[in-house]
Amino acid sequence: MHSYNEKWPFLFKKEAEKLKHLFGSEIVEIHHIGSTAVPGLKAKPIIDMMPVVKNIELVDSYNEEMKKFGYEPKGENGLPGRRYFSKGDDNRTHHVHIYQIGHPDITRHLAFLNYLREHPVEKEQYGDLKTTLAKQFPYDIDSYIKGKDSLVKDIETKALKWWEAKRFPNKK
Repeated sequence: MHSYNEKWPFLFKKEAEKLKHLFGSEIVEIHHIGSTAVPGLKAKPIIDMMPVVKNIELVDSYNEEMKKFGYEPKGENGLPGRRYFSKGDDNRTHHVHIYQIGHPDITRHLAFLNYLREHPVEKEQYGDLKTTLAKQFPYDIDSYIKGKDSLVKDIETKALKWWEAKRFPNKK
């Protein structure tokens, strides 16, 4: 686990430009998500990116081009409606999670991210847990992910309610 690095937003922007160039008008927007997108949060130094596209079915036709940029195409990788790519083999540098516009996981990711940015207590709690788990399971990513699951779901639930209230303040 690493302390927050001020270079992470720059590394995101640099890679986002490559993806915008590659996918062209198919890309609607690209979000920097994950722990490297939350100032002050401890993180593994892997940039998580979430491009939003017009048509998810067309993404597979870009697999060969993504390979030229160093990405490994992994299809849905367990999440229906997503296309996932990783870069860097064992020394991963980037994860790309592509969704079609309107997919509910887009809201889930953005709510979680923005909630952590604006709630320092939960951000610190999450960072501390990640640090503990990284020490406990340095070579076991599945146990690391399982260890975070309960807290992530708890924060996600709060984040989605908070996000909805922020976006629609007059809704009851």
